[in-house]
Amino acid sequence: MFNKSVKTALISTMLLSGILTACSTSNDTNTTGEAATGDQPVTIKVWGMGDQEQTLKTISEQFETDNPNIKVDVQVIPWGSAHDKLLTAVASKSGPDVLQMGTSWMPEFANAGALLDLTPYIDQYPEFKPENFFEGIVNTTQFDGKTFGIPWYAETRVLFYRTDLLKEVGYDKAPATWDELKDAATKLTARGEGKYGIDLVPGEPTLGIMFARQNGSKIFGEQNKPLFNQPEFVDAVKYVGSFYQEKLSPVDLGIDAVQGFAGDGVIPMFISGPWMIKPIKEQAPDIEGKWATAVLPSGPANNNSILGGSDLTVFKYSKNQEAAVKFIAYMSKPEVQLKWKELSDALPAVQSVWQDASMTADPNLQVIGEQLKHAEATPALTAYDQISQKYVASFEQIYRANADVQKQMDALNVEAEKLIK
Repeated sequence: MFNKSVKTALISTMLLSGILTACSTSNDTNTTGEAATGDQPVTIKVWGMGDQEQTLKTISEQFETDNPNIKVDVQVIPWGSAHDKLLTAVASKSGPDVLQMGTSWMPEFANAGALLDLTPYIDQYPEFKPENFFEGIVNTTQFDGKTFGIPWYAETRVLFYRTDLLKEVGYDKAPATWDELKDAATKLTARGEGKYGIDLVPGEPTLGIMFARQNGSKIFGEQNKPLFNQPEFVDAVKYVGSFYQEKLSPVDLGIDAVQGFAGDGVIPMFISGPWMIKPIKEQAPDIEGKWATAVLPSGPANNNSILGGSDLTVFKYSKNQEAAVKFIAYMSKPEVQLKWKELSDALPAVQSVWQDASMTADPNLQVIGEQLKHAEATPALTAYDQISQKYVASFEQIYRANADVQKQMDALNVEAEKLIK
């Protein structure tokens, strides 16, 4: 959801390079802005993303009641236009007080000097303590030893599988290892013409990162040296590529995940996030009780998944920084996180909320909560979006043209080094 095209990423990089020059002048000393005091009536502007305007307004009402001198002005921006709108705000130094920031955008805007360093507030607000949150999403807020955001909600990928069809091929539970995943996919594909074992979407750039980490790859080494051509990454790409070569996963099937999952199960396994639970329940009632979710099968090193979600940040040039920080602290309270989940279905970043009865009663949510303990965000590099698109192009040569994996990854490594420099 957060990846941009190479063209957009290049434009963003050039714009932000210019912004950095401007931001490094006398304004750098104004890191506290004209902060509102507890007695000074203020209105804070909050920019959210997506389609949650009314929900965000509703959740803000109690904050206004608790803080009568602070009013909350909510504006929700579609994800498709949010990146450019944020760039404009940074360039003009005129924007909101509180920003919702997709986890994959954090490196770009933190490095551009657009976000307030929240490190001094961690001791002031117990809601900000890192141990409150899942470790993976805390890592998305930290750069150069400083904290530029507070985790808001989290998401990750898990395995969706048809329990009835897996049982028919000898699996009473989900595959737990790479070997079992390959074996189950092979047996499911053998059901007949037009049947597959799993859908591994080849154009999804996070797929390679996820499997590579499961194989022990660090993706980038010291001084951000790319490691795409090292055995851990190369062998993971070979493993994923084998699913297409052996026709265990489709390439251009032309049906969506729910269609493939329903009925006789053309595709009885796929990897996706919590957003798929509701569509399956609503669009495929015929398989109720015949499907489940599970944490990802473990590779040789671990069963790490990709972590997504959003953080809440304060715009560096906000004139109401104290009020903005207070609002984020409110949004980080366990009871508010639970209320947000009830209103929006967004999953809490605060770990304690997952022990609420409403969460523990749902087996799918429990799986996602367990996977969140073993999830990492995409690499925190400004150039990562461009690199990920290069990876997708390289991988297409592998699964479509059976190109040599080592040669493709050698070439990718060279391109990545150039983009990082």
